[in-house]
Amino acid sequence: MRAAVRRLVKRLGRRGALLSLKGIMAVGYGAGQVVQPTGDSDGLTLLLKAMSLYAWGWAWISAGFIALVCAWLPPRRDWPGFLAVWLIASAWAMAYLVSWWPLGESPRGWVVATLFGAFGLVCLVAIGWDEPSARSESPRET
Repeated sequence: MRAAVRRLVKRLGRRGALLSLKGIMAVGYGAGQVVQPTGDSDGLTLLLKAMSLYAWGWAWISAGFIALVCAWLPPRRDWPGFLAVWLIASAWAMAYLVSWWPLGESPRGWVVATLFGAFGLVCLVAIGWDEPSARSESPRET
C-alpha cells in the first residue's frame, strides 16, 4: 500500500500537489457560493453585473476541476490548470480592487483584493517551476 501511495505522490510531483491544493480550494470556495452565497456583496458589484453569484460559484468550481485534472498531467502540460485558477482569482481581485478605488463601495476591498490576488499569483509563479530532479530529492547523507 505504501509503495502505491509513493508512486502516486511521485507521479503527481510538487507542481501537481500545488495544483491539487489550489483546485480543492477553488472547488470549495465555489461550492460555498453555490450552496450558501456570501451575504455581503460589497466589492462584487462589477462581477454581479456580468453573472449571478450562483454562476460565479460554478465558474470557481469549474476552475477547480480543471486544476485537479491538470494536476495529473506531465509538467509543462499542466498549464491550463494554473491558468484557470489564476483567471478566476484575478477577476475577483480586480473587482474588489475597483470597488475600493475608484468606486469607493468597499472600504476593505483592497484587503480582499490582496488575498485573491496572492491566491492567483502563486499560480503564475508555480507555472514556471520545474520539478526537482530525482537526484536533488534524495536525502543528504550526514
